[in-house]
Amino acid sequence: MTGEKRTGGSKAMDQKVYNVMKGAGAANIAVGVITLVVGIVSGILLIVTGAKLIAGKSKILL
Repeated sequence: MTGEKRTGGSKAMDQKVYNVMKGAGAANIAVGVITLVVGIVSGILLIVTGAKLIAGKSKILL
């Protein structure tokens, strides 16, 4: 069946498959955007925290 063209396919079934794939694609895009935002925010927080540690280094070391 793989690679062969269907002649009597059900349009209702094709529509269901399309809707499932559309939902999966939307979910993947949403997860990707959330992951990107979390990565950027955590990187900014790490840079800010590191800068504060470097700025306060003279107070810690004698």
